[in-house]
Parts: sequence; structure tokens; C-alpha cells
Amino acid sequence: VAARIGADRVYELTGHRLSASYSAAKIMWLRNNEPEVYRRTSKFVHAKDYLAACLTGEVRTDYSDATGMNLLDIRSMRWSEEMLEATGIETAKLPEPAESTEVVGKVSAAAAKQSGLVEGTPVVIGGGDGPCATAGAGVVRLGEAYIYVGSSTWMAMASDRPVVDPQKRTFTFGHLRKGLYMPAGTMQAGGGSFKWFRDVLGDAESQAAERAGVDPYDLLCLKAEQAPAGSEGLVFLPYLMGERSPLWDPNARGCFLGLSMLHEKKHLVRAVLEGVAFNMRQIQEAFAEQGVASEAVRMIGGGARSRLWRSIFADVLERPIQRLNFIEEATSVGAAIAGGVGVGLIASLEAAGRFVQVVEQTEPAESTFETYRRQFEIFRDSYRGLRDIFERLAGS
Repeated sequence: VAARIGADRVYELTGHRLSASYSAAKIMWLRNNEPEVYRRTSKFVHAKDYLAACLTGEVRTDYSDATGMNLLDIRSMRWSEEMLEATGIETAKLPEPAESTEVVGKVSAAAAKQSGLVEGTPVVIGGGDGPCATAGAGVVRLGEAYIYVGSSTWMAMASDRPVVDPQKRTFTFGHLRKGLYMPAGTMQAGGGSFKWFRDVLGDAESQAAERAGVDPYDLLCLKAEQAPAGSEGLVFLPYLMGERSPLWDPNARGCFLGLSMLHEKKHLVRAVLEGVAFNMRQIQEAFAEQGVASEAVRMIGGGARSRLWRSIFADVLERPIQRLNFIEEATSVGAAIAGGVGVGLIASLEAAGRFVQVVEQTEPAESTFETYRRQFEIFRDSYRGLRDIFERLAGS
């Protein structure tokens, strides 16, 4: 595909880099390696679309999932003729996309008997997990932004246009409403870096937490609070699984830089938390360079429970961080919002924002800005300086 139309054109058309993780490459692989299975396939659909088809007999998808297939024109919201020609995938193999809030059918008699649902119940197609999380975070108006801190960690915003970055650092999904977009940047191991530290270096805290009946992450954060901003010159690169945004480098690796005899566990824990925030700052700056910015950033996911981590994010991003009433349930809340709008219980996607409330706001401490700006530059330059080393390590 890259040879036929170019990787840059794929990104411009679909809002995403050309990637083996997207549907287009997987469909092509199936066609080339399992031709009989491909021939017998009627439609290629996502998991939720299959469930909707089982319930209604209608085979559809939605724009938010379709924009993650490397096949949809992100501006016209139609299957891209250029991409279909380049990939050799027939339009007939793809379902018709709809808005995430559209009722695509009703529960059939046979499905009602199998599922226990009431026959005739309207079925709303729904959206992908990221766009649903975006709605569940209340990010439904232009300029709103949030960070999801789970195993992987991302920053996403609401925009009225796709964000096309010349350096391809970020990507864009369709939101739950046509005409609204969700530009995003995802790192591989945000919360995953903290989990790695807990599993590998946090035995003492894990054992103490088990005895006390508390969360080991809370004990690690208490320890990290004892270290000053900047961890006294210690930097952590959170690239334990390679990296997606903004580096897109599968060879990138995690490491501590600047270790000395003065550093203790408290510095190491804090450096991990700061390293994740520094990578989010790189993503934030990539958005800002394309004219997309926010005054405050909401936070969801397990990591949002940590008061210290919210404070570090606020100081590094130099933005207020808002903790919401829904943290780990945000994706489910977004799916419920899509259903509510679809059946008329909620007037619009924007009106659903009333269900999402800010329960706490952490203001950035200006006293940390100079330290974190200096440390951020070191963080960014560290990867650049080690990039060739990472590549050599990958080949060894």
C-alpha cells in the first residue's frame, strides 16, 4: 500500500499511520493467506457490530470504529476509493457505517429467545472504546481534552476537524457524532510503567499493603511524595514496550538516566510518574503545534485515583487537572450515552455532558515550572541521544 500511494497519503486520507494493527492489513493478510476464508466472508465487522447483527440481522458499523480501519476517508466519512484500490479490498466486504447513536435495527424474535431481551428493543450501534471513553469523560465540545491513565495511556481531544500532523505523531478517530473528531496520542506503557515498577521493585510495598489491606500503589505514591519535583536529576524513559505517540519507534526502550548514590527508591518511583507525564507533554505539544489546545485536562482511568500523579501531570503540562465522578467506568458511561441519545432519552451528545462532573481540580504549582521545563528538555533529548543505541540493542 505504501508503495502504491505512499505512507503520507494514507495518513492524510485516513487520519492514521499505515499499520499492521489496523483492519486493512489484517484483511489483506487473510485474503493472501486464507483465500477461501476471505471468499466466504460476507462482511468484515468489529465485535460490537457482530453482536448488533446477531440481535437485528442488520450488518452495520459506526464511523468511530470505521475510522480506525485504515480504509475510511476521514473527511467524507465514506470508504476511500484510493485505499480500496491500493489494498484490493472490495467495497462489498465492508459494512455501511452509521453514526454511533443510530438505531440500526430491533431485537428479532429469534435473538429475543436466545438472549432474554424483549423482542423489538431498539439496538444502537455504539462506538469504539476510545470514542466512548471520550464521551464518558465529558469531552464532547471543541477544545476539551482528557488523559486516560491505564496500562496504556493516551491524551485525546474534541475537534471539528481531523488533526493532520506533518510528523504523524498523533492520529484521529471519528467521535460518536458525525462531524466531531477525536484526535489522540497514545503511549504504550503509561500506567504499565507504574505496574512494572510495582511488580519488579515494589515487593516491600506490596507485602506491606497486603498486611494493611491497602493498595500498594498508594504506598509507592507516599514514598514518591518524599522526593522533590524533578527527582533530583533522575529521568525515566517509559518506553518499556517500544512507543507509539509521539515517537512511533518499536525499538525504543525504558531506562533510568542520571542515577547516583544519592538516589533512593523514592526518587525512582517519582521519576517513573514524571516520565509518563513528560511523554504526555510531548503529545500535548504536538497538538498545540497543529492549533489544538485546551485550558484544562480531565483525567480518567486507574491512575486518576492518585492525588500525587494528578499533581505531577498538572505541573508538567502546566494545566489544571480535573478528576471526574466517573474514572474507571468512563468507557461504559460513553456507551450508555450513545444508547441514550439513540433512543431519545438524551437530547444530544453535548447534552450528555451533564452526567459527567468534575469533583476535584488540581492546579499546577508555578514553583515547579522551571524544574520541570528543564527536566522535560533532558527527557526529550535523552531519547534522541539513545535512539541509535536502542536500534542496536534490538538487533542484538
